[in-house]
Amino acid sequence: MKTRTRAQAKLITAQLLSGAGIASGYAVGGLLAEEITGKTSMAGIAQMSVILGAGLIAYPLAVLAGKAGRRTALTLGFGIGTLGATVVLLGVALQFLPLFMLGMMMCGSSTASGLQARYAAVDLVDPSAAGRAMSLVVWATTIGSVLGPSFTAPGAHLGAALGMNELAGPYLISMTAFGLATLVASTLTRKITPGAAEAVAESGQSTTEPATMKLGPALRFAAARPVPLFAMITIIAGQMMMTNVMVMTPVHMDHQAFSLGAIGIVVSVHIAGMYALSPVFGWMADRFGPGTVIAGGVAVFAAAITLGVVDAAAEVSSMVLLSTALIFLGIGWSMFLIGGSALLTASVPRHAKVTLQGASDSAMNLGGALMAAMAGTVLQAGGFLWINMMATVVLLIALAFSIRAIPLMRWPGQKAPASPAESTAETSYAD
Repeated sequence: MKTRTRAQAKLITAQLLSGAGIASGYAVGGLLAEEITGKTSMAGIAQMSVILGAGLIAYPLAVLAGKAGRRTALTLGFGIGTLGATVVLLGVALQFLPLFMLGMMMCGSSTASGLQARYAAVDLVDPSAAGRAMSLVVWATTIGSVLGPSFTAPGAHLGAALGMNELAGPYLISMTAFGLATLVASTLTRKITPGAAEAVAESGQSTTEPATMKLGPALRFAAARPVPLFAMITIIAGQMMMTNVMVMTPVHMDHQAFSLGAIGIVVSVHIAGMYALSPVFGWMADRFGPGTVIAGGVAVFAAAITLGVVDAAAEVSSMVLLSTALIFLGIGWSMFLIGGSALLTASVPRHAKVTLQGASDSAMNLGGALMAAMAGTVLQAGGFLWINMMATVVLLIALAFSIRAIPLMRWPGQKAPASPAESTAETSYAD
């Protein structure tokens, strides 16, 4: 018990540090790209690079976790992020955009590792507590995201004091935070392997056997079974909707002549919505089933989109409407992430688990990067209304995949599966 508690604390600490490092550099990444190129249009590409990097590295890190354990994968992932912050600093010093972009993509490795940490937390506990375990790690991002922006100004002063570009200074903070996360991850126990806790629950004996299913067979496995397929679609759709609306809201507000302070408030409440209530949703997933959390997320996303449409239709945007919409957007994302992740974990067998976890994390980030790349063009063509319509289309697609999955999912009032094995796609979730 003590070993498990220490490991959970380390995962939470690493996630907190990673979140702080990401948030510290986030505010200035776009400004640096604009400064290097002299083009405002490049500001969004810099942030997209981080998301794209997370998408490209998530699956390889999951494969590594299956072969060598979570400690090795998380240590390497945070380590690449540390090196990425260093490359960003070098790219800024040389005013060389390709090197800067490479560093930004490498920083995305810390994002991918933070996402994998939620599954590492699940590997430590009984499957019946999976939702709560992962939600605590997700919640730690709240602290990091709140602390991170407060380091931006001190980082700029530090950079100036060292004779650097002061906008690059916050990446010194990011490099330090990622480095500390790497150090913490390196002290995790070797026993954190995908499916270890589940094996103990099933047989009473621990196992270090890694998940071995390859990507192709694993994807075919999920595609043939409504519940794990819907779980993956939920994770991906939540990220796409959130990214699409979130990245363009500050631009929309700027077009509506809101102050930077007002924009900052809206972004802050959105981040709070993303993470602050995650322990509640984790408890709900364990108590009432992941499907209940996802269903709630559908309603919250629908409310966020509706408020966005109402604001877009008004002659003058409302701070109250936008703030409420962005809070709901964050809450919906949290419910989709935790509900979808818990459903995926519960609906596939151990040998497919880590492969599909990595694949869904890669897809969610790549989907988010795609939406971020398209959002500027869509905003220019149809305004904030079209941005919300894009999110509506994604939500409807997710609902279409739910039709076959709903009858096979656990709902309040139903008897829970007698064992983890009975909740896999090979048994109760089979076609």
